[in-house]
This record gives sequence, C-alpha cells and structure tokens, in this order.
Amino acid sequence: MQAVIRYLLDENVPHAIAHGLRQRGVEVVTASDVELLSVDDELIVEYAVTEGYVVFTQDDDFLRIHSKGEKHAGIVYSKQGKRTLGEIIRYLKLLAEVLESDEFQGQLEYY
Repeated sequence: MQAVIRYLLDENVPHAIAHGLRQRGVEVVTASDVELLSVDDELIVEYAVTEGYVVFTQDDDFLRIHSKGEKHAGIVYSKQGKRTLGEIIRYLKLLAEVLESDEFQGQLEYY
C-alpha cells in the first residue's frame, strides 16, 4: 500500500497554498492548524517526523536543519518570491502524486 505524502506548511507559507492543495485533494496542515506558531523550527521538524508530514517551507533555517543531518520526514524548500502560488501548488501536488512518503524520508527538495 502506498504511503501518500502529506504536507505540513511552515508558518511563513501563505494560507492560499494550503487552500489550493486541499481543493486538489492533497492532505495538508499548517503550523497554525497544529498550534506550532512561533516555535523553534526543530519542533516543527520533530512534529512532522512524529506525524509523518513532509515540511514545505520558505524559511532558510530548514536548510540548516537538513545540512546538520537531523532526522526529518522530508523538506520541500522554495525561496520566497521565486515562484507563484499556483506554481507551488501544482508542484507540491505533483510530488504527492509521484512519490511515496517513505521515498521522501530525509530528503531535501529545492523548488
């Protein structure tokens, strides 16, 4: 059975991305939904590992977490202002369609 990618959107990500993904049938929660606003990024990663979420962020701090070798369920990073909201939504949906969550473990995807 396939383990579908589910996303946890960091607090710096526009809510329109969560809305767009939900409309397209992708399971997503925001940092706000799970009461992780203004917490250390390491706590967000910890929560994502425990609950099986791939983190989508536009925060460079998550690049540092990955480079330190900390365990994570996957991180997708997009530099703020580089892509439109529609491009991000389509890309995240595509990843969820073609990859399984276990394939994403410990991976960092730049978009």
